[in-house]
Amino acid sequence: MSSKSLEEVHESISTQNKTSGFKKILAFLGPAYLISVGYMDPGNWATDIAGGSQFGYSLLWVLLMSNIMALLLQSLSARLGIVTQLDLAQASRETYSKGINYILYFLAEIAIAACDLAEVLGMAIGLNLLFDIPLLHGVFITVLDTFLLLFLINKGMRKMEAFIIALVAIIGFSFVFEMIFAQPELPKVFAGLIPSIPNENALYIAIGIIGATVMPHNLYLHSSLVQTRKFDRNISGVRQAIKYNFLDSVIALNLAFFVNAAILILAAATFYKNGMFEIAEIQDAHRFLEPLLGTKFAPILFAVALIAAGQSSTVTGTLAGQIIMEGYLNLRIRPWVRRIMTRLLAIVPAVVTISVFGEGVTGKLLILSQVILSLQLGFAIIPLIHFVSDKTRMKGFHINKPTQIAAWAIALVIVGLNARLVYGELRDWLSSSPNATLLWFTVVPITVFFALLLLYIVIRPFVVKPKEHIYNHSPHNLKLEFNQSAGLKAQKIAVTVDFSSADEGALNHAFSIGGNQAHYTLIHVVETVGAMMYGEQTVDHETSVDEKLLAEYDIMLTEKGYDIETRLGYGEPGKGIPKIVNEGDFDMLVMGTHGHSGLKDLIFGTTVDKVRHGISIPLMIVRD
Repeated sequence: MSSKSLEEVHESISTQNKTSGFKKILAFLGPAYLISVGYMDPGNWATDIAGGSQFGYSLLWVLLMSNIMALLLQSLSARLGIVTQLDLAQASRETYSKGINYILYFLAEIAIAACDLAEVLGMAIGLNLLFDIPLLHGVFITVLDTFLLLFLINKGMRKMEAFIIALVAIIGFSFVFEMIFAQPELPKVFAGLIPSIPNENALYIAIGIIGATVMPHNLYLHSSLVQTRKFDRNISGVRQAIKYNFLDSVIALNLAFFVNAAILILAAATFYKNGMFEIAEIQDAHRFLEPLLGTKFAPILFAVALIAAGQSSTVTGTLAGQIIMEGYLNLRIRPWVRRIMTRLLAIVPAVVTISVFGEGVTGKLLILSQVILSLQLGFAIIPLIHFVSDKTRMKGFHINKPTQIAAWAIALVIVGLNARLVYGELRDWLSSSPNATLLWFTVVPITVFFALLLLYIVIRPFVVKPKEHIYNHSPHNLKLEFNQSAGLKAQKIAVTVDFSSADEGALNHAFSIGGNQAHYTLIHVVETVGAMMYGEQTVDHETSVDEKLLAEYDIMLTEKGYDIETRLGYGEPGKGIPKIVNEGDFDMLVMGTHGHSGLKDLIFGTTVDKVRHGISIPLMIVRD
């Protein structure tokens, strides 16, 4: 089945018919704020605290550089989604082979798991600091926020954005007061903006900061979220959407930079200044804030901001997970199943690590999660640069040469730093490990494989141009019988189609009942996240493809002598189909089904059952 990126909210926010320029800008603002929370999640806190306590203000330049990198890369991601109506995962699926896409999907899932691990630990630490809940219990409590996203997404995209912005505001205001309490030395702050790497450990922390700041899952997420805005898809409309989304990114990411810089400055002005160079744990930072700053409000604000950061980033991390699964695999599962899967992938390593090594290793685990994110960055950034540089794909909105040079320079810096880190780690392991031979036959070949994969991703788009794929069943592949005689007297027949092989049985059974005397209404529901949240205002690639295929059904069947009408719905099929049926005056509904049951019902949904209870006319179910 074809799907749009985040179909349930696709084009659900209209930017058209705004009476003033300010209202039009306001209509576009929002996606980057959901992105910005990924730049201030608990993983950032760990790397910023470690950097500030060990090296004072000297790594501030890494934050600034990371923010500039993030701004350019997020603007490229937004451009891809606006122009092509594809998210980054969908564009990759169109470009690379199935095998390569499976590997890229696997790497993206690792990044999502690493990100969610940071959010789980951050939330658990925040609960521990504020309410004295044991860390392990806090980890299990984080399972409950699985249902928060489901609640928010049902309330609509604007309400979700408002919730996230409120949490971002809490974080921002908390650190305004923390800066007032800490009173940092401004000359040293400005000196920290001059690039320097004090030692090898600083490089590890710097790479962690880059991984925590320029997050790969945010590139997938941004390319999808911008499709929630519906605008005029002409040259001026697309250009305006790109401009306003860039403005959205500038505001939101600079706010994220302020928060990250504030955390590092706070660590430098309190711990580094007092010779406490080994403060890397968030819990230690919280414990020493009150005696060092002389106010009980400092640790409270710190814990509140940490919980807000963890909660906001867990929502966006889940959406990103949904996007990469649907984009790379063209597989849509029920949102709560996806959320539980993502959360378990984070909870299991957190529980095992805390149980075996104790609560004192959470800081190291957080930093490791951010280094993993950084290592995955190249596999997201390089395809993105290729896509937005492609004149054909971008329909004239491709990036210019200076921007391409800047983007490739960023990719080179990130990949180069990662290569330096991997080489250093491998060298240390091979020289100190008693099982060096085992490493030569396991870790080294895996490292070489991923290096070659990265090289392949760099080279392939230069050599082979992508073909446009439509990932659903073509109407012309159906073996329709076109029965001309009516067996029953049903004059108005609704038939659901999903552009799969199930359509063949549904249409043939409908024609056997109504013949060429009946009026047929073909119903298809677009069920991406965008469509669920934004309904008819959704304008993305999948909606366009579905509209095209529905029109092809109409033309083909009309030419065969059938009286055909088409209806496109948006959101969850179990709700969308009954809504269309109940609004029309139909004698019966015919549905094709793939016949899954049991566990598959839990994972993929139970559309037929919901439709059956939602309509009052006869329903014929035709099993594929």
